[in-house]
Amino acid sequence: MALELHGRPLGPLQANCYILVEPDRKQALVIDPGAPDPWLWEQIEGLQVQAIVLTHAHFDHIGAVGPLRERTGAPVLIHEAEADWLSDPRLNGSARWAEFVGLVTAPPPDGNLEPGGSLTFAGKRIEIRHTPGHSPGGVSLILDSLCFSGDTLFYRSIGRTDLPGGDHALLLASIQRQLLTLPDDMTVLPGHGPSTTIGEEKRFNPFLDGWTPD
Repeated sequence: MALELHGRPLGPLQANCYILVEPDRKQALVIDPGAPDPWLWEQIEGLQVQAIVLTHAHFDHIGAVGPLRERTGAPVLIHEAEADWLSDPRLNGSARWAEFVGLVTAPPPDGNLEPGGSLTFAGKRIEIRHTPGHSPGGVSLILDSLCFSGDTLFYRSIGRTDLPGGDHALLLASIQRQLLTLPDDMTVLPGHGPSTTIGEEKRFNPFLDGWTPD
């Protein structure tokens, strides 16, 4: 079955929210709903949201989790290392910028994203790859020729590592071992900014100069 992909940056930090839709079954999967937004509600109107999947738990990626879960009853899924971050503004980063974004919280998760495991949506397998470094529980999701990389890998850039739980060396290792070993023509859909490809980042990303897979 052909899936539709919709994406839009949401919230003050313009975090990319992605929605996968299976139109025949009227099902959807929402990745990183960063803020309540009319666009988000329009996209899921008349659809059954199967899950709310979080690449990590920083506030700019979880701002609409609570309202979305309340509207749809969909389970919230995240890596277990950041399960507690959803309800803790200090860990999810919103306390640091509370004067601008308020204290962001979300309901506890309903399940874990297990590294090396997978999700199934509309009969398709979504592979879960643990890509820590930007945050301890960061994951990237692989679906056919798409890689949802969260804040791990961006167009000619990488995730910041100066927030709680960040680790620059670990981030580079995650990218090298888990992402740069993917096919060069795989499309990367990051948590911020435009899409890119694995091959593009191998050639032109200044942070990855001289990369070598283990």
